[in-house]
Amino acid sequence: MHILTAIISILAVIGWGDWRNWKKYHDTLLFFALGNLVYNFLTANYFLWRMHSDLISNHTLTEMIYTFIVFPATGILFLGNYPKGAIKQILHTLQWIFIYGIWEYVFTLTGHIEYQYGWTFGWSIFALFLMFSLLRLHVKHPLLTYVLFALVSVGFLWWFDVPVHLPVEERGYYRQ
Repeated sequence: MHILTAIISILAVIGWGDWRNWKKYHDTLLFFALGNLVYNFLTANYFLWRMHSDLISNHTLTEMIYTFIVFPATGILFLGNYPKGAIKQILHTLQWIFIYGIWEYVFTLTGHIEYQYGWTFGWSIFALFLMFSLLRLHVKHPLLTYVLFALVSVGFLWWFDVPVHLPVEERGYYRQ
C-alpha cells in the first residue's frame, strides 16, 4: 500500500504538479521532510503512530519513501496549485486535509497504520490542519514557521508524554 502511495504521488505530481518549478518550493519541501525525520527521531522508541511496512519494504524504508517521495510530491501539488483568494485557499487546504485523511483512514482499515499511546485518527486530522497550515506559512515566513513547529512538537511530546532521551544515555555511555 505504501509503495502504491508513492507511485500514485509520483504520477500525480507529473500530471498536475508544478514540478518544473520545484526549486521555488525546495525550502518548504525540506521543511516537510524535516518534520517527518524529527518525528521518527524523537519517537523512535515510542511511536504515536507507526506505518506497517509492505512486503518489499521495512519500517525504515517505508519512512524514507514518505520522507523523500510522497511528502515532496504532495508538497509540490499542494503549494504549486495554491489558489488566490481566502475562500479558495481555505477550500484548497481542506481538500488536502480530506485527501490525506481519507488515505490514512484506508490505512487504518487495512492495518497499514497503527496508533499507540493515546494517538487516534482524530489527532491525525488535527495534525493535518497544523501540517498544511505550517507548509503554506513556511513559504512566506520560514523563521516563524520553525518556531511554531518547535512549539507544536514540544506540545505533542508533552501531551502524549513521549519519553525523549539522548541516545548516549540510553546506551549507558554517558559517565559523570
